[in-house]
Amino acid sequence: MDVSSVLSLPTLSDHTLPYIQKGGKLARNYHQFNLDMEFHSSVKRIYPCLRSIFTTQCSSNCINNGLNLDVPNKLIHNAKVIYCVSAAMGHNKEAHPESNKRVPAIVDALGRLELSPKYRSSQVYEIQTFQPASLDDIARVHSRSYITGLEKAMSRASDEGLIFIDGSGPTYATETTFQESLLAAGAGNFLVDAVVEASHTNQDPPVGFALVRPPGHHAIPEGPMGFCVFGNIAVAARYAQNKYGLKRVLIIDFDVHHGNGTNDAFYDDPDIFFLSTLQAGSYPGTGKIEQVGTGSGEGATLNLPLPGGAGDYTMRSVFDEIIAPSAQRFKPDIILVSAGYDAHALDPLASLQFTTGTYYMLASNIKQLAKELCGGRCVFFLEGGYNLQSLSNSVADTFRALLGEPSLAPQFDNPAMLYEEPLNKVKQAIERAKSIHSI
Repeated sequence: MDVSSVLSLPTLSDHTLPYIQKGGKLARNYHQFNLDMEFHSSVKRIYPCLRSIFTTQCSSNCINNGLNLDVPNKLIHNAKVIYCVSAAMGHNKEAHPESNKRVPAIVDALGRLELSPKYRSSQVYEIQTFQPASLDDIARVHSRSYITGLEKAMSRASDEGLIFIDGSGPTYATETTFQESLLAAGAGNFLVDAVVEASHTNQDPPVGFALVRPPGHHAIPEGPMGFCVFGNIAVAARYAQNKYGLKRVLIIDFDVHHGNGTNDAFYDDPDIFFLSTLQAGSYPGTGKIEQVGTGSGEGATLNLPLPGGAGDYTMRSVFDEIIAPSAQRFKPDIILVSAGYDAHALDPLASLQFTTGTYYMLASNIKQLAKELCGGRCVFFLEGGYNLQSLSNSVADTFRALLGEPSLAPQFDNPAMLYEEPLNKVKQAIERAKSIHSI
């Protein structure tokens, strides 16, 4: 497609219209909340999620034509939440849990619950133009051979339509996967830029949220894994260190599955503290409590496997007894969050009992930690979450927490779906982690 005359991303020129029409077709297929909407209305709602199809080409071309792609700094600095959308609409496998329906469902919920810039123009800002991560950015985490091999595999994906790139099977690629994965990582880097720059002039800078896919925390330095292609949060951590000298990075991962890729990337690094809560025994079978780092990085990895059935009470205890004291002792320069929503009681891929209220609590408390410890510098990265309803409602309530507004969780969470948490096992796990890490 020729994009030489694209003026700006919101412009529905002859060059962008084919993508919008494609998006309208996708919207009609899966936009469950708006089945009765007119076609053009559906296109309008889904359009923000379609930029990932062509942003890479448009962005570089706009720069070449001398157009100003800088975001309005004042709007960002004065906002409470800033976010980027990279929905990777071309990276999709039908009936796969990690599909291109996930980010549009979140964007829809933000609009439906009046949390989008349309309703919160001074509080919520969407950064619509950002660059893909450079290959050098990616190579600070992943091997050059993996990066090159994945790029070359795109021709096969183009010929075959879809290929599997993970030996264990669940990670797929289409012809757009490489570029869309670079864009997802680039969104995270751009949010680091925006949050750090805002923190120079604002004592209460906005919190960033990268609404991106493919997710990243399973991707190991040598390759893809567990639906993940590039380690978005790991790339952002190295980016923050390299560009801004933010030496000490705290990564909190509350996805139900262990963030093994992030774990491996920094296992011997004393300057990146990786803290992962997970369901014991879940995919990929890593994240043992005894795994604490190696060499100079010993003690800078904290994995906390939780028993099946752990829920809201558990995570409140974990935050108070593990997360907060670990963060306070580490004294980070920035906090990055692998925000996985698959620990929700309704999620099909695990058996923890988090609720929308659990995610509200975590977001609110993490924001406060960032304010106390590192000038408010904090960026969230979307990871898992495969029930579209619980995912979208929980991310929306995360936004409410970051805005400092009351939770709407009682509207979404049905107490009848919950059962008693295994608190004795939870207490044992917490006490063991405290003993191992001298908390």
